[in-house]
Amino acid sequence: MKYSILLSAALLAVTLSACEKATVVTPPAAVIAVPGPAGATGATGSSGSTGSTGSTGSTGSSGSTGATGATGDKGSTGYSGTTGATGATGDKGSTGYSGATGATGATGDTGATGQRGRTGDTIVVVPAPQK
Repeated sequence: MKYSILLSAALLAVTLSACEKATVVTPPAAVIAVPGPAGATGATGSSGSTGSTGSTGSTGSSGSTGATGATGDKGSTGYSGTTGATGATGDKGSTGYSGATGATGATGDTGATGQRGRTGDTIVVVPAPQK
């Protein structure tokens, strides 16, 4: 740390001493002339020569495009074509055959007779309430 401060101070001293010092120059005092009284008016000068002719101007730009022309009239309707001939009628199909009648089925057996009901007390079942 101590060497870096010494090195910086030495570098600063060398840099500042290498600069050239400018010489101060004082300009001389300016002389101011005071005008005297006005003299007589001089004679009129001769006319100057005629100037040369100017260059030719550049070509003008092209005009804008013209408006679109009007739409033409609608053409006449074409002729209707002739109607074509009617086609021939097809042949009628023949009638189909009737099927034969089926045979009658056999009569089923008579069921057995059930037992006679008994008499007694009537029981009523009450279902449980739902939650």
